[in-house]
Amino acid sequence: QVQLVESGGGLVQAGGSLRLSCAASGSIFRINTMGWYRQAPGKQRELVAVITSANTNYADSVKGRFTISRDNAKNTVYLQMNSLKPEDTAVYYCKVVNVVGRDYWGQGTQVTVSS
Repeated sequence: QVQLVESGGGLVQAGGSLRLSCAASGSIFRINTMGWYRQAPGKQRELVAVITSANTNYADSVKGRFTISRDNAKNTVYLQMNSLKPEDTAVYYCKVVNVVGRDYWGQGTQVTVSS
């Protein structure tokens, strides 16, 4: 059984920072891609950032403000979010994809940015 446990969400004022963490455990085999997605009320889930062993990719809306990183020894992915804006308010989900293409999702963590 695979578990993805997210933490670090919360309420912050505009301009503030938060750091999200997502730790994967269980029979996940070898991890290839780790990423963060978000879903705001009434909107579709969207990609925020992904990281592989070779590169990182970000949504245009977060470039220069968010940084994704990973600790392979801990099967953990992080999302450092700086200069937060009210439009960053959403439930943030982590996603892990193993080398055979199986994907796993976390339960989501709420991020609320007040103006």
